[in-house]
Amino acid sequence: MAGNCLPPVNITGSGRPVLEPNEIECFFLSAVDLLCEDEPSTSFPHLKSGLLILTTHRLLWLPDSAASGGGAAGAVPLAAISHIYSVKKSLRSVFSSPRVRFQVSLSPEGRVTAVGSRSVVVTVVARGKGDCDSFLAKLWENWRARAWEEAGSGSSNAAAAAETATTSSSGGIYSSDGTVRMVGVSGILRKEQEMWESTDRSLQEAFQDLNALMSKAKEMVMLAEKMRLKLLSGSSSQANATNDEEMGSKEEMQDWLLSVGIISPVTKESAGALYHQQLSRQLADFVKIPLEKAGGIINLIDIYCLFNRARGTELISPDDLLQACSLWEKFDVPVVLRKFDSGVMVIQTKSHSDEEVFNKVKMLVMKPDALRAGISASDAARTLGVAPAMAKEHLLSAESKGLLCRDVSPDGFRFYINLFPEIDRVDMHLVKDREIYALWVQANHSHA
Repeated sequence: MAGNCLPPVNITGSGRPVLEPNEIECFFLSAVDLLCEDEPSTSFPHLKSGLLILTTHRLLWLPDSAASGGGAAGAVPLAAISHIYSVKKSLRSVFSSPRVRFQVSLSPEGRVTAVGSRSVVVTVVARGKGDCDSFLAKLWENWRARAWEEAGSGSSNAAAAAETATTSSSGGIYSSDGTVRMVGVSGILRKEQEMWESTDRSLQEAFQDLNALMSKAKEMVMLAEKMRLKLLSGSSSQANATNDEEMGSKEEMQDWLLSVGIISPVTKESAGALYHQQLSRQLADFVKIPLEKAGGIINLIDIYCLFNRARGTELISPDDLLQACSLWEKFDVPVVLRKFDSGVMVIQTKSHSDEEVFNKVKMLVMKPDALRAGISASDAARTLGVAPAMAKEHLLSAESKGLLCRDVSPDGFRFYINLFPEIDRVDMHLVKDREIYALWVQANHSHA
């Protein structure tokens, strides 16, 4: 347990930490101990074998059981670090686990704080296979950058708190002017602008309109962050319902959110060997809104496009996406990867019920017009609220269960209610005057 000494860290359903506004993940270390070198009476806890995440604002320690609620996560704000010790190489250090030592401030009550009355020395013991030297270099970089001060300074506090960022392989997390880089559409525009500036400084005047657009990107991300918080807070009360009317419909807000970048996308540079594991958890959090809009099931190709659009310049490959989805079986997340018999792969919530879909399809094919002429994938798509390609997969699944029959013609697939169970095997020429067959006869006679 992290105890009361460290500020708590909120964890998402997939086991990912909830980041503060404008906070970016920079480095991951697995199998890390967080120990205090001072007297045992200190309130600083001894944390064993967890995941350590370095961000622009904090050091986050997550126990292995954090995702399932079996442990408490804690944070060491970088603002509370007063000194970082240099690593001294020795013969003993060659045969022991790598260590990083730094000094943190404590309040009189023993809590980690930026302004404290005393200090203790904390040691990071990396027992895994992470690169401790690179971690120390990133820790120095983020500590000196003091990004947490920018988020709370001046009148731009709210706007800076909503600005999204990403780690760029060419220039690190911070741009040349010391601000955090942006992701999504705004990140692509920023990268394009920097490329032109480095090629020819004389072209800056020609890009005044682009610079004006970039200045507005910060405000747009701030608006998107407000909408995201609004969606997470829910709208069960009457007051929330009133605010929903002011902000617009929930569906429109979700569409806008999908066009804005992900705060701190997981990258191979920051996560290292934990890349696919952390990418899988971040993807599980990302798909919640698209799945809610799509009725609990969505094509894997659509998620690939939406996820890469949100990541901006930090694109992932289809293999990375597929591997991240396959790891969901090991995590306690509410989504799963499913493959239909036709080979189409989708992402769906665990609460998604095929039986509920089949009931809707059965109601559709039992209508008089459908009993006579059948239904197409487009007809089912309008009823189920999904794309025609996905509706076709549902119809094929219903056919495999014996609910429907298929007719293939030059016009495409038509699906009908399955009447074969209505046939009496003893007397195949017996015409029933009840149940589905009778409704089918009535529909055809009335049309004739």
